[in-house]
Amino acid sequence: MTDEIEFPDEPAEYAADAPETEGVDGGVTPVYAVGIGPGNSEYLTRRGARAIREADVVVGFETVVEFVREEITGEALTCGYRDEPEVLATFRERVADGASGTAVLMGDPNHSGYQFVGKVESAVEGLAPVEVVPGISSLQVAASRARTPMEATTFVTLHKSGPIEAGLRRLERDVGDRHLLVLPRPYDWMPERIAHRLLEAGAPDCEALVFERLTHAEESVTRTSLSALADDIDAKEETAFSDLSVLAVRR
Repeated sequence: MTDEIEFPDEPAEYAADAPETEGVDGGVTPVYAVGIGPGNSEYLTRRGARAIREADVVVGFETVVEFVREEITGEALTCGYRDEPEVLATFRERVADGASGTAVLMGDPNHSGYQFVGKVESAVEGLAPVEVVPGISSLQVAASRARTPMEATTFVTLHKSGPIEAGLRRLERDVGDRHLLVLPRPYDWMPERIAHRLLEAGAPDCEALVFERLTHAEESVTRTSLSALADDIDAKEETAFSDLSVLAVRR
C-alpha cells in the first residue's frame, strides 16, 4: 500500500517560500503545475496543453482532470480532499521511477491554487522542482466582464481552507475606493454574506455583479447592489449562487 504524503502545515506559504530557479538553471526536468483556465477548453493555453500532453502522469482533482481529459496521453491520477495524501504519494512514486509529471489546477494557480501547488511541491521534494504554468483565471474573465481593470482592483480569494479574516479586512478597507473582485468560499462565505459584512463595516451601497460558471455555456450574471445582496442573507450556509461564482463590486 502506498504511504501517504505528510503535507506542510501551510502549503501555500511553502509554495511561495522562494522564487523558481532550479527548473531553469539546474538541468532537471521539472514537474509542471498547470493552470487549465476556467474549464472551457478554449481558455487552456497552448503551453499548458503541451505540458499535459507530454506528461507520463497527470495528477489533479477529479473535476479538474475531467476538463482536460482529451489532452492527457499518459496516466491520470485523480483525487479529492480526503485522498490527496495517498494520491500524491502515488504521483511521487511515478516521478521517482523516472516518469515526467504534471499537476493540473483550475484557473491560474497564482490566483487561488497555491495550497495545491505547495502539496505537489512537498510530494516531489528532492526529486524535481515544480514550475508553475500560469493559466487564465475566472478572475481575469470577471474583470473583463465587469470592466474593473486589475490595477484599480483589490482581489481577495476566500476560496481556501484556514483563516480568511485578513482578506475580509482588506475588502472592508478598499470598498468604495477601489473595485473588488472576490472568490467566495462555498458555502459559508458566499456573495450575500460578504455583502452583509461590507455594509456592516460601513461600506457605501456599491454596484455588485455576481458571475457564475464563467466561459461555460450556462454562464450567467446577476446585476445587483450590496444592499440587495445583503437583504437575501438568511443563514451563513444559504445562498442563491453556485460554488463557481465570482463577486465583483464596482467602486
